[in-house]
Amino acid sequence: MTEQEAEQLATHRHYKGGLYRMIGVARHSETEESVVVYEHLWPHARGLWVRPEAMFNETLEDGTPRFRKLRD
Repeated sequence: MTEQEAEQLATHRHYKGGLYRMIGVARHSETEESVVVYEHLWPHARGLWVRPEAMFNETLEDGTPRFRKLRD
C-alpha cells in the first residue's frame, strides 16, 4: 500500500509517522482493561494490533500525542 492509499483509510498518525486505522475499543478478557484495536496501514506490512486505551491516547513528555487523530 502506498502512503497516499493509506492516507485515504487512516484515522490516526503515529508520532513517528506511521498511518493507522482505529477499529474500535475492546475489553481484555482477563483484566477487563480497555484496549484500542487498530490496523497498521503504512509504512510496514498491514496488521492488527492492540494497545491499552490510556497508552493509545497519551501525550508524550514533549506534548506530542502518541497518535494524532486525522478523522473520525
